[in-house]
Amino acid sequence: MAKVQISSDENIREALRRFKKMCDKEGIINQSKRMAYFEKPSERKRREESRRIKNIKRAQKLGISGQPGTTRPQSGFHNNFGASPHRSSRS
Repeated sequence: MAKVQISSDENIREALRRFKKMCDKEGIINQSKRMAYFEKPSERKRREESRRIKNIKRAQKLGISGQPGTTRPQSGFHNNFGASPHRSSRS
């Protein structure tokens, strides 16, 4: 549940903006919209699968694996099978 504490010198518009951000992060708005109408189980599975694929693609793009103990290579590290990191593999 999203709660916002308002200090005495804070503008109400700023507090409302923070509250909206918190609701958006927690997914309260999206959940209430989904609950407003019946969603068939097949549609829910399709939606969850597409979200799962999107998260996998995002993790691959960022170089994050889901396996514990693996680390991302450091910035500037290139693995071109023995090639110098300063030379381009394109010629």
